[in-house]
Amino acid sequence: MRSLLLPLLLLTDTPPSGDSSFDIYYSDLSDRPDRWARVDPRLLKKNLDSWDDLILRAAAHHQLAPELIKAVVLVESGMNPKATSPVGAQGLMQLMPATARGLGVSDSYDPQENVFGGARYLRKMLDRFGDRQLALAAYNAGPGNVEKYGGIPPFEETQLYVKKVSKYYAHFLAERPLRR
Repeated sequence: MRSLLLPLLLLTDTPPSGDSSFDIYYSDLSDRPDRWARVDPRLLKKNLDSWDDLILRAAAHHQLAPELIKAVVLVESGMNPKATSPVGAQGLMQLMPATARGLGVSDSYDPQENVFGGARYLRKMLDRFGDRQLALAAYNAGPGNVEKYGGIPPFEETQLYVKKVSKYYAHFLAERPLRR
């Protein structure tokens, strides 16, 4: 009989000081670790609050809760302004090129243009559907899919997306509200 030694997985929010061998993971609310998203811990630590002033301005301009925008940015890009998805979504709020053009965004990697454009799109989805969860589903899967299915589409990615953003939104409201 062969034995197999598996590496130890330690989950903690306080790694030993000075130990750079730790990686930060965040759960996508599934019980499957293979569905966890890897986040660069240095970038996340550096950027978690660095976009707050920009988010506050975009939130005020588009009459949105800044914590909602911040939750979308965290889930969409892990706070990375240079993020590009496999399907071509770009920047902090992961705007697709055609959507960005329609919103008047000329450079999706410019944090200000991206956040203001993403907030504008989120406001449009909230106005269209009148419900935060449906607006988030539309942000992720497109408004046509929300209309087609009469609610949150039955796509696992979209259902998890709505749960993740809602979870971080509630966390930011309760634990880390943005200063207005």
